Amino acid sequence: MARRDVPQIEGQPGPMKFHLATAPGLNLFSGYGDGYVAVNGVRHESSLVVLPERIVDPWDAPTFDALAPAHFEFLSSLGVAVVLLGTGARLRFPAVSLQRIVLETGTGLETMDAMAACRTYNILATEGRRVAAAILLA
Repeated sequence: MARRDVPQIEGQPGPMKFHLATAPGLNLFSGYGDGYVAVNGVRHESSLVVLPERIVDPWDAPTFDALAPAHFEFLSSLGVAVVLLGTGARLRFPAVSLQRIVLETGTGLETMDAMAACRTYNILATEGRRVAAAILLA
């Protein structure tokens, strides 16, 4: 049934509901909140790296302030086209010298808050992209 407050245009479909498509065999974020994310229904409360085929939990970068060159060297070794760095509840940018470690390998690096990184990862993973989400929860 079409909503009455949305005008119908003759010959055009009415309002649509969008549902998250599941992708069997892929690791996808299924929830998130203050201090946690859920991947395939399993709650994680520490920093982690999620790839479509595997999860690194815990990731040894416990907080944004603890980020060091070794963390970015690990991210650059994942063999993905892009790494989504989720920096916790708010957007923070790591030092350029740290970002350069990933970028010099030809891997893309996108920095966003953790929740945006989860949503973006799900879209890219279901499109078949080679993507990793490195999520800092603290």
